[in-house]
Amino acid sequence: MKIAVASQNRNSITDHAGHCRKFWIYQVEQGHISQKKLLELAKEQSFHESSPHDSHPLDDVQVLLAGNMGLGLTLRLNAKGINAIITPETDPDRAVAAFLNGSLEISDPKAHDHDGHGHHQHVHDHGHECHCGG
Repeated sequence: MKIAVASQNRNSITDHAGHCRKFWIYQVEQGHISQKKLLELAKEQSFHESSPHDSHPLDDVQVLLAGNMGLGLTLRLNAKGINAIITPETDPDRAVAAFLNGSLEISDPKAHDHDGHGHHQHVHDHGHECHCGG
């Protein structure tokens, strides 16, 4: 199994997976990490810049971990058979180890996505009054 971890600064897990160009690739054999290498993509190969219909250098991974990603990227990865996982864990090695032993904390996608023009599109239900306390 191959696990990709979005890590633009090479030290921590990146929040915006769609714009990320550096990924740690973990090769897992029999439940243990056998290899870790850095994959650096050209700008046009980032998910945000590339077409979901073309082949991608990350097509051969089974799991992609990131701090956040939009719904469009999640659906794009799922369509290619890649399990897209959002986690608050910031350390790539700890995240992969936790994923492998079943203890990784998993987050829901943030309530916004890009509208395709670089603007954030916030998802809110304005038909109901919010009593969120704060």
